[in-house]
Amino acid sequence: MVSPEQFPDPAPDAAPASGEAVAVLAGGCFWCVEAVYLQLAGVRSLRSGYAGGTAETADYETVCSGTTDHAEAVEIRYDPATLSYGKLLKVFFSIAHDPTTRDRQGADVGRQYRSAIFYATDEQKRIAEAYIAQLDAAKLFDRPIVTEVVALDRFYEAEAYHQNYAARNPGQPYIAFTALPKVKKLRVSYADQLKPD
Repeated sequence: MVSPEQFPDPAPDAAPASGEAVAVLAGGCFWCVEAVYLQLAGVRSLRSGYAGGTAETADYETVCSGTTDHAEAVEIRYDPATLSYGKLLKVFFSIAHDPTTRDRQGADVGRQYRSAIFYATDEQKRIAEAYIAQLDAAKLFDRPIVTEVVALDRFYEAEAYHQNYAARNPGQPYIAFTALPKVKKLRVSYADQLKPD
């Protein structure tokens, strides 16, 4: 298992900027991805939802059927003066999920659990593709990275009970065994990049 400390910073990366930026990432169950990014300084807000499919199929029951092209995704709104797009990707690959398993994360199997970066700008696409190439060249994983880099058409917010799920349900078995170990790893490996308690 590769430790997060072995992951290089992305080169290239986005320059610091004012205002607010948005990233949409899919790495398996959105509860777990959201739980990780909630900890990072510079993250202003998070929404769990669906990306990759149509409005008609953007509901949990339909997405869970595995018959849509949606992925469970998280929309991250962040301060680009504090946190870069590349740093978000570094956490994505080093903590948030396993980018080498196609259409699955652990016991969660199906297209809705795929690894995907939904880019909104040409710069996001360039940074994501360059970082994947950088990680492949560094041979940090035993298997090839299968993360899709695809244009974001639209992000659909998930049902209200999915929002901030891990923080509201820390004792739920799936959260305790899947999300919280990732949060713990983040808090150790990225201690200098966390929001104050």
